[in-house]
Amino acid sequence: MPQQKISGKIVDVVKKEIFDGIITIENGRISSVDRIDLSFLRMQESTIGPWKEIPACAGMTEQKEIPACAGMTEKDGIPACAGMTDTIEFNHFILPGLIDAHIHIESSMLVPSEFARLAVRHGTVATVSDPHEIANVLGREGIDFMLQNAESVPMKFYFGAPSCVPATNFESSGAEITVNDISELLDDVRIKYLSEMMNFPGVIHNFPDVVEKLNAAKLKNKPIDGHAPGLTGDDLKKYIEAGISTDHECFTIEEAEAKIALGMKILIREGSAAKNFDALKSLIKSNNEMVMLCSDDCHPDDLATGHINLLVKRALDDGFDIFDILRTCTLNPKNHYGLETGLLQIGDSADFIVVDNFQEFNILQTYIDGNLVAENGKETFRRVPISPVNRFHAKKIEVEDLFVAPPLNPPLKNGENEENPLNPTLEKGENEENHLSPFEKGGNLEEFENPLTSFKIEGHLEAPFFKGGLGVSGSIPQIRVIEALEGELITNELICDAKIENNCIVSDLGRDILKLVVLNRYQAVKNNSAKPAIAFIKNFGFTHGAIASSVAHDSHNIIAVGADDDSIVRAINLIIENQGGMCAVGDDIETVLPLPVAGIMSCDDAEHVSALYSALNQKAKALGSALNAPFMTLSFMALLVIPKLKLSDKGLFDGGSFRFVDLFN
Repeated sequence: MPQQKISGKIVDVVKKEIFDGIITIENGRISSVDRIDLSFLRMQESTIGPWKEIPACAGMTEQKEIPACAGMTEKDGIPACAGMTDTIEFNHFILPGLIDAHIHIESSMLVPSEFARLAVRHGTVATVSDPHEIANVLGREGIDFMLQNAESVPMKFYFGAPSCVPATNFESSGAEITVNDISELLDDVRIKYLSEMMNFPGVIHNFPDVVEKLNAAKLKNKPIDGHAPGLTGDDLKKYIEAGISTDHECFTIEEAEAKIALGMKILIREGSAAKNFDALKSLIKSNNEMVMLCSDDCHPDDLATGHINLLVKRALDDGFDIFDILRTCTLNPKNHYGLETGLLQIGDSADFIVVDNFQEFNILQTYIDGNLVAENGKETFRRVPISPVNRFHAKKIEVEDLFVAPPLNPPLKNGENEENPLNPTLEKGENEENHLSPFEKGGNLEEFENPLTSFKIEGHLEAPFFKGGLGVSGSIPQIRVIEALEGELITNELICDAKIENNCIVSDLGRDILKLVVLNRYQAVKNNSAKPAIAFIKNFGFTHGAIASSVAHDSHNIIAVGADDDSIVRAINLIIENQGGMCAVGDDIETVLPLPVAGIMSCDDAEHVSALYSALNQKAKALGSALNAPFMTLSFMALLVIPKLKLSDKGLFDGGSFRFVDLFN
């Protein structure tokens, strides 16, 4: 690679200064940073002309105003060579390239090579990426796919070793990442850290498999990411003392400050799902060295609009110091994770961006390893071919598979000495207390197997619904209803009267209580007793039709919600036909976005995926939903590690007490 030079107002985040200068690049690294005294240049206008007319080499290899010439000489203190025709510019700013400190690339529905095409346009040069989404589907094979595809483009992807695959044993996943897998992955130089440890009960109570995973990362001297929403007090202290160094799940400034006080770094998250920037942004000033910026989940339509650059712009608009802002998305993640990204220092990789000013913060150019990878909103590298990998065994279902009958008898109080109709496996006269989880009994958790990976609650796993008629009293049964919240991963639990038609509990459109279904994608319905799990959910607002998706965190089974059983079955079967994807069905619509890569990513170009995803959201809204992003909200309704009430393919789950609960109250 020939020597390159680029001039501008250089923003040094290490020394916290901005100066006019010229950067020289050799073999992808910065070989020199030379200051230019513009006051001196202006004084010399009578002899060398206006400073903007400083000549540049006619034989330059770069584009536009960026001068370069091997063997340049000095003239009046200014790099120059004979035959220069171009100009040196100092009106723009040169900054280190931006880093997303925590993201699941799969959430964009794009493979890494397509994600990169959009991200570099916005000044992103690197991501710290947790591949646990694809790992839940394909295990090591999925991680290998991400690593190999990422290497086909110039953007820098730094992956972690997933720590919780499967995320829990209360759902069916397609694979498992063992302690041995983690140890081997951490030996790979491309794997920079142990990904978010969601099993905080396992950390607190020293479950052996969790301890082994943590020790594997410590042995390799690699950082450990955390995931501890709402954890406080002694439990939080023990979690951090186990070696876990970050958390991206803070929703309040008080929670974040408590974690920082114990030495934990906070990743301020602003993604397509959770949005915590406004609540936590004061940390940029008050605890700058302990803060990074991340998106966590970024859907394709959002990524098409912007990435970390949008958070920088928002922080600038809010009056934060430019150096404090940039450190959170350049210096801090580089140092914490040991990334090979540049900071405009001599010897660094030439990873930087050129912006117009600090008001509009438009990204003019993005460079990685000295190569121009994006300019004026367009990447310079081509698409690469994608060979999909997948694991999908679900078979089509029928309307009868979704029938939910009321319980035979009204619910009995705990301890009543009669057959319990809500727990078919309980023997007559048996107290339900015997079937409670360790969390419910209040016992010593260390005496039990890991509740996140092995504990099963008899009487709940195989009973999402019950056949029979109305109870003897004829009273209307009450059901637990998931309340979805706009812009939140958490949900609430409501207790509502069920709507019954033809002796089946059905969606109640008048009260916006719709049927929610999760189907195991890794097992055929007609074989091995895999059946749809069924619950009810509020706030989707559909008056007709249904939507379905195989993007359902974290195990990515098929999830669907709809106004009637026929529509739900149509939607689910459309996903099965395509071996993964997202779809919306209604009276006169049937639209699908195929996701053949693990059922969660597309093989198509980023622009097509972004446009079709946006169209699907609009179709979902046309069905009656007032949610900003119905598919995004749906994808988190099976995420058991985030409270309160969620649905897995095995049944209705209380994320607060970490146990299955009955549909009927």
